[in-house]
Amino acid sequence: MRVLVTFAGGTGHFLPTLPYARELRARGHQVRYACQSAMVAPVEAEGFPAADTGGPTLLPPDERRPLGLVDRSREQRVVTDFFIGQVGTERAARTGGLIDGWRPDLVLRDEVDVGVGVAAEAAGVPCADVIVLAVGGALDADLQRAPLRELRSLYGLPPDERAGLHGDLTLEPVPPGLRDPTDPLPSTAVAVRPPILDEAVPAGPAPPRPRRKSVYVTLGTIFAQESGDLFPRLLAGLHEPDVDVLVTVGRQLDPAELGPQPANVRIERFVPLAEALADRDLVVSHAGSGTVVATLALGLPSLLLPMGADQPWVADRGRALGVCRVLDPLTCTPGEVRSDALHLLAGDCPERAAARELARRARALPTTAQAVDLLERLIR
Repeated sequence: MRVLVTFAGGTGHFLPTLPYARELRARGHQVRYACQSAMVAPVEAEGFPAADTGGPTLLPPDERRPLGLVDRSREQRVVTDFFIGQVGTERAARTGGLIDGWRPDLVLRDEVDVGVGVAAEAAGVPCADVIVLAVGGALDADLQRAPLRELRSLYGLPPDERAGLHGDLTLEPVPPGLRDPTDPLPSTAVAVRPPILDEAVPAGPAPPRPRRKSVYVTLGTIFAQESGDLFPRLLAGLHEPDVDVLVTVGRQLDPAELGPQPANVRIERFVPLAEALADRDLVVSHAGSGTVVATLALGLPSLLLPMGADQPWVADRGRALGVCRVLDPLTCTPGEVRSDALHLLAGDCPERAAARELARRARALPTTAQAVDLLERLIR
């Protein structure tokens, strides 16, 4: 059978779809991707054919932006006006042509790729989506109604209030309880295990002496370009000689931009998330959904610095669940970073215990393979 996998954003929208694409391919299905041009090469590097279906969302590689104030209303408008209105309209048209030509048996998209969902519905092709905004909040139903109705009307679809944002099946690979209960998913949603649990790098043999504490630092692959002086402040706060630090800055930044670092600090453009999280004790991040979901699935506490998109809502849920500490990325000092990091690195901190409980519950969810069973059932 033929499966078209699509996503509207960058790496953070691609990676949530990848485990299901791999499993579908392993079962003998033909799997193709459709994405914006800047993501064709990363998709092809995973061994999948990819078509450029437009809807650019990434900054130019050489662009750097200062940190800005977080405005939740603005972030909700961006999701609506940009991803549903502008990007959604372009991707619906171009992906619709691909659907008409290739005739897939199923479209699997990230939840924000709403235009592709509309195109699939118009073509009569079953469509499933993967949650990428883990806690909700950033999708405002009232704001979405008008642009979604307009997009659906372009394809002769009725202005169904219940249709469009999600597909015939929604996969929710999120630890139980992380979703904001005031923003529930539709009845078509199925909770499944975060794929990191099926991909995690196994721990090596125990060292002969107590190992050093280890921290992973990331500001994502998009927001790293909009982080101003945040990386230097974080590194200054984590400048502990007995703590190993791995930093990933995204494919668009050169690690040399952060200057020389001590031997215990390693800076890379990109490291697969399962590898980056292996044997860590703490994750310092921008509160991106993908990073936080994987962090919690492995039972690790977080120090969160929300910068935009759905990150403020993710930080809210993390704080409500007691699995993290949160700092303001605009104003935090190296001293504050150091104080919170040392607290979270303590083996008996309450945030670690709470994260481990969420991880225990996440492991009980259906596996990636069982999620693909559901996709195959939808095809049939």
